[in-house]
Amino acid sequence: MATISLVGMPGGGKSTVGRHLARNLNLPFFDADVEIERRIGCPIRLFFEREGEARFRDIEQEVLVGLVGQPDTVLATGGGVVLREANRRSLHERTTVVYLRSTPEELFRRLRHDTHRPLLQVADPLRKLRDLFAVRDPLYRATAHFVIETGRPSVHTLVNVVMMQLELAGIVEASRKSISSAATETAPKRTKGA
Repeated sequence: MATISLVGMPGGGKSTVGRHLARNLNLPFFDADVEIERRIGCPIRLFFEREGEARFRDIEQEVLVGLVGQPDTVLATGGGVVLREANRRSLHERTTVVYLRSTPEELFRRLRHDTHRPLLQVADPLRKLRDLFAVRDPLYRATAHFVIETGRPSVHTLVNVVMMQLELAGIVEASRKSISSAATETAPKRTKGA
């Protein structure tokens, strides 16, 4: 089994779904943002303010190289990881990439009180999310092997949808756990060319 990477917008559920997915598959879980903070020795927001986005993206790329080299893991990436072509290529070629796709409006509902995401500390976070989504959605799609619309299901249901898609593709063995009927109602789609 290859490493399974989750990509998507900030607040799209990558870390939460990733932890549950790793538990279901009995695999180690890595959160790229946690690994970056361990490396830089401070919160990402502080590093962003002090060093700038370009320097942060350099560190992110270095950390990602190490993480995609880990066999048989589940990896939650940072929301902006796809901004660099080298990252997109590395993720797509060396891991199975699942894009958890959420609309800017859904994300705003989840993140409107969040003070830890540096790119959202602006006067109009919804507009910022829409702008980010316009740039990043095509990049996530180009990187992903699977696109799963998150909508508003529970974490349990969303994890089951991801598991079902990976099982149908033969990437993971069929789960012994029953998949809830709610999970089967959502039809995730596979991206072109994947």
